[in-house]
Amino acid sequence: MSNLFVEENGPQPPKILKAPVEIHASLRTLMESHDPLLITFEGRGQRFQSFVVEINRERNIVALDELIPNDGERFLQNGEPFRIEAFHEGVRIAWECKQNAFFSEIDGARCYWLPVPAEMLYHQRRNAFRAPVGQGQPVPVELAGEKLKSPLKGNLIDISATGCKIRLDGNVSDRLQPGQIYEQLTARLPFGAITLGVEMRHVHFEEKVGYSFAGMRFHQVSGLVQRNIERFVYQLQREARRFDKDELF
Repeated sequence: MSNLFVEENGPQPPKILKAPVEIHASLRTLMESHDPLLITFEGRGQRFQSFVVEINRERNIVALDELIPNDGERFLQNGEPFRIEAFHEGVRIAWECKQNAFFSEIDGARCYWLPVPAEMLYHQRRNAFRAPVGQGQPVPVELAGEKLKSPLKGNLIDISATGCKIRLDGNVSDRLQPGQIYEQLTARLPFGAITLGVEMRHVHFEEKVGYSFAGMRFHQVSGLVQRNIERFVYQLQREARRFDKDELF
């Protein structure tokens, strides 16, 4: 069985995941990172966006958020086959769905339940694997610098040896500029806080959840901070391996 949690030495050829533990791990990563899904219906040129909002491992089903734009719902009602594609920090994850969706609600919001796919395309195209930070162990972060009038606070979503993704409260997309260097990102890791510079890569606001999501690359990292980052990434990978191994039983 291939292992999602082994750090690779470089870009890898596409893999077809068939083991349920790997497929569920990929879906959970997309859900916890709030990565957008691109949905295309067979024979139609229009594209739709959604998110993974819930996973039911016992029933082997996954819930998607309401489609944007929502006129794509009628294609689901017609039972038209579609393809789902997502990107998680350099990893392309894709699968097809030919089964009918079950329409429901989660916390009063529209959702669509689908069977968990039997197989999934997983294509890691960068050499630094990003380890997701579990919701049960939040890592507070604070972003500051000369270009910011006041610090921005949030939580770490995932991290690799070369960069990270963070979640910030409210809409701060107009305060952050892709390509800009911010001198101080402070992350309170379990074994102590680290502070380093970052280069903003992308930022977007999700109105439905009220958070902004920002991806960034580390900038001019000291040797000590780099070792602490790699130590934390390894710790997350080890915990993820143990978690998925336990789920097999």
